[in-house]
Parts: sequence; structure tokens; C-alpha cells
Amino acid sequence: MFRYKEYVYEIYKEKSFSRAAQNLYISQPSLSARIIRLESELGAPIFDRSTSPVRLTEFGKIYIDAIEELFKLETRVKNHLGDLASLKTGHLSIGASNVFAAYVLPPIITEFKRSFPGIDIRLTEGNTAFLAQMLEKNELDLVIDNNRYDAELYDRELYAEEHLLLAVPKRLDACQKTAEHQITEKDMKSGRYLKKDFPIVPLAAFEEVPFVMLTQGNDTRIRGDRLCRSAGFHPSIVLELNQQATAYMVASTGMGACFVSDTVALKLPSHANLAYYKLAGDDAERQVYFYYKKHKYKTRAMEEFIHLIMKG
Repeated sequence: MFRYKEYVYEIYKEKSFSRAAQNLYISQPSLSARIIRLESELGAPIFDRSTSPVRLTEFGKIYIDAIEELFKLETRVKNHLGDLASLKTGHLSIGASNVFAAYVLPPIITEFKRSFPGIDIRLTEGNTAFLAQMLEKNELDLVIDNNRYDAELYDRELYAEEHLLLAVPKRLDACQKTAEHQITEKDMKSGRYLKKDFPIVPLAAFEEVPFVMLTQGNDTRIRGDRLCRSAGFHPSIVLELNQQATAYMVASTGMGACFVSDTVALKLPSHANLAYYKLAGDDAERQVYFYYKKHKYKTRAMEEFIHLIMKG
């Protein structure tokens, strides 16, 4: 219906087929043939050719009004696409667990918003199953997680490597016997605990200690159980919780030891009544990735956010 709209509009502006043809760089017979074909398809004439200059028919006026609306719509779309390309506008949806949403993403989002204030960012908190489901449904653009996502469905960008530590209330006797293995606040902040020669605590020394653990299915819980089994014991669990930060805070009250990532230990306030220990084994190390769906169109906002992550 509107495939020759530029030709029709040029004739309307010039009020002449010959001048319109010159402006469009086509022959007048070719232009006339196309308009006749269009009018035949529409079932009504657009131009009254009996006058000079040519005039619009009543139908032609309606058709020109429609063309002008289309031109306005096209201009809005082009402007919007230009704003998207230059990141003057746009949306970015990010998913994360409580720990990453509260302690990792805020400074990254703040830096991103400083560069691209027009981008609307939505942050969604949830567990791995919930976030993966939203990512699969395209309700999220990116997810930060320390769990593994299906490599056939998702691409990923490495954000950081995490290390599981053991946090134990100092009031417990086991801390007195393992004092030489403890990570000091200075060790933690300087990163010295990551060096290969830093002492690793024998986890079996805490066999009789009560544990505050995360619920079944959580990656930290799975790794904690395996670490304990490798040390030859099953932990005596006094409380199970859903959030790692909550378990860490409960451990600080003296209720029991907990496995905690160095992300949490570094981002949350350190507690003078807790002793921290480095653990051995593959289960004490894991990678944190930003995941996004394979083959999904990657917006400029996603590209710039990922670039910011990699730069950091």
C-alpha cells in the first residue's frame, strides 16, 4: 500500500510529475507507470491529472496524511535507534543472588550509570534456579552467579575467582589450637592469604565444632559438605539458612562456624570475634561469571556493561 510513498510525496510537493521525476532521478514515464500501478492496487486515484498543476483527489489527501504519519513514525524510530546506539536511552536487566546484588553490583552499576545515565537498569535478586529461568525467558539480560550454567545455552564472562574460607567463633577451643593458621585482617585486605605459601588449616580440627550451614542445593553448602567429607567427618549442623551473608552474621554471634566466600568476608564488616581460615582442595575455589543467553542479540548496553566488567 505504501511501497511508492516517496514517489507519491515528491509529486505532491512538486505538483508536477516531470519535476518529481527529475528530483527522483527516474524517467517521467517510469514514474507515471508506478503511480498508475499503485492507484490500481488501491482502487482509487491519488492525483487529479486534469488540472495543472496536478492536485490531490479526496482519497489522495487521506493517502498523503497517512504518508506523513509514516514519515513521522520512521523519524521517531530512527531517532530512537540512534539514541540506543549512542546509549542515550535503553534498558538493562541484571540478576544476582543477595550477596552479589548487595555487595558486588552497586559500585559497578554506579560507574556504568555515571557514563550512561540514560540507561534504565533493573536489578533482580533470586537463587540460581530462579535467575536461570528468567534468563532463559529473556526476562534478564545478564546474571552474575558462582554456580555453573549450561554452556550450550549460555555464554559467560569471568568476573572473579572466589575462595571459600572457614569462619569460626574465637570462643571455641578449636581456635586456640589452630591460631597459627588464622587469617588476620591485614592478610585479608592485602590478599596475602591467597599466596601459595599461606598456611592451610586442617579442617578435621573442627570436627567437634557446631556449624551454621546454607540449605541443601546451595553451591556453598554442596562444597562445604564435600570439604567436610574429605576431612573425614560430617558437620554437626545447628542451623540452616538461605543466604550466605545471614549465615556469616549468625556465625559472628558465636552460634557456630560457617563456610563463607572471601567476597562476603571482604565486602561485609569483619568481626573481631571470628577467626578466619584458608581451606585446601578444589571445592574451596570457584569462579564467578556474568552469564548471558547464547545467540541472543547483544545490545550496546550489554556490550558496554560487559566491557566495564572486563576492564575492572
